[in-house]
Amino acid sequence: MTDYSFPDMRGKLTPQRQMKDLTWLRVGGPAEFMFQPADVDDLAAFLHALPVDVAVFPMGVGSNLIIRDGGLRGVVIRLGRGFNAITIDAGVVTAGAAALDAHVARKAADAGLDLTFLRTIPGSIGGAVRMNAGCYGSYTADHFVSADAITRGGDRVTLTAADLDFAYRQTTLPDGFVIVSARFAPPAADPEALHKRMDDQVRKRDETQPTKDRSAGSTFRNPAGFSSTGQADDTHDLKAWKVIEDAGLRGAMLGKAQMSPKHPNFLVNTGEATAAELEGLGEMVRKKVYDSSGITLEWEIMRIGEK
Repeated sequence: MTDYSFPDMRGKLTPQRQMKDLTWLRVGGPAEFMFQPADVDDLAAFLHALPVDVAVFPMGVGSNLIIRDGGLRGVVIRLGRGFNAITIDAGVVTAGAAALDAHVARKAADAGLDLTFLRTIPGSIGGAVRMNAGCYGSYTADHFVSADAITRGGDRVTLTAADLDFAYRQTTLPDGFVIVSARFAPPAADPEALHKRMDDQVRKRDETQPTKDRSAGSTFRNPAGFSSTGQADDTHDLKAWKVIEDAGLRGAMLGKAQMSPKHPNFLVNTGEATAAELEGLGEMVRKKVYDSSGITLEWEIMRIGEK
């Protein structure tokens, strides 16, 4: 373990923090250190004083993440209760980066504001902004106003859509920046209708996706470059699940890792899979899909750490 000199802090710093229990896939080695800041001021002071050669990785709820078996060097920043507030004023929803997407969707609906696309997206708002999360034809970028972040050097900045350069499942957020909150301006709608829509979405998700299994949501981005529209005329020609299915890989396994029989674009840990097995199965799927269709699937799940 590297001998770092850490600044004073009010939050919690844990050396050699085991990460398996913090990711939905339940795999991965330890982080050298994990820091849970008390609030924005604590985070800013910590990053300002942290030596610049120490790597920093902001982590949400671990819903879209494979941490490799060798673990992580540097410091994992994990935001908690001081970063999960949700407020609504004059049609603008402000959510802390640690607020769960589903909670934000429900609270917005209570106020008659439509962020229903967030309801079935696993994860928190910081990750939704960073990865331009989307579903049913709507994306975070469609409703985004701005985000507050702390730079690697500890400075506070406000980021616009132009700063983030939103694209399909990605942004250009600089390395080491930690999003602490975001603002959205969604369209108004009837609260009862919004809640009914979300109930229908959850029901459909549970019918078609392995929501009871250890997974990390969609494994690969759709090759077409857009999310499911949820419309009756939505085509499946260039959906990730369809090209995986066509390659004969529904239910494919490597060790205890499996492409879900229920939804072939969901990588699941069937028991005691290692991160290497999960990532290895994903790479095997990418190769076989390319061999069968000429399509190169791009990972949607983030993979970090040392093998």
